[in-house]
Amino acid sequence: MRVTKLLVLMVLFLAVILTLWLTGVLETTPAEHFNRGMAMLQEGQYEQAISEFSKAIELDPKLAVAYKNRGWAYAYKAEFDKATADFSKAIELEPEDALAYYNRAYTYDKKGQFDEAIADFSKAIELEPQDALAYYNRGVAYYKKGEVAKAVSDLEKCIELSNDHGLLQMAKGLLAELR
Repeated sequence: MRVTKLLVLMVLFLAVILTLWLTGVLETTPAEHFNRGMAMLQEGQYEQAISEFSKAIELDPKLAVAYKNRGWAYAYKAEFDKATADFSKAIELEPEDALAYYNRAYTYDKKGQFDEAIADFSKAIELEPQDALAYYNRGVAYYKKGEVAKAVSDLEKCIELSNDHGLLQMAKGLLAELR
């Protein structure tokens, strides 16, 4: 008898939970979708990550970090126009976010739009003047444009600022090529 009562209570409890979920009372939050998106992104499951970030954005259209990370998922899939659009939206929402400019610069560079890439790397540097990697990548963009003197200047600044061994090696190697 006691087991039957317990079983009936459990079934009723589950029925209430299911009803609440189906009616939308127990909706997931933007943070839950964002966290799932981050997990998918880290696992290399880019389509699923995009889906989760999109759900987070649908629930909170001002969640700039969701646009940035969905942008990276698109970038990993080499969908650079979509990535650029997401990074642009993140910049619109948080115009002082150096990383959003850096990310968009990356996509411009991948599309061969070096002037735009340089402009965004420059804005990232303006916002984070100690960012050695931004100097390195702006220098590479200048190099790709054939503006060697500007490339050399940025690579020298990168070397001055960086304490990352790998970045130092890359900057010194390209600088030696340019001299």
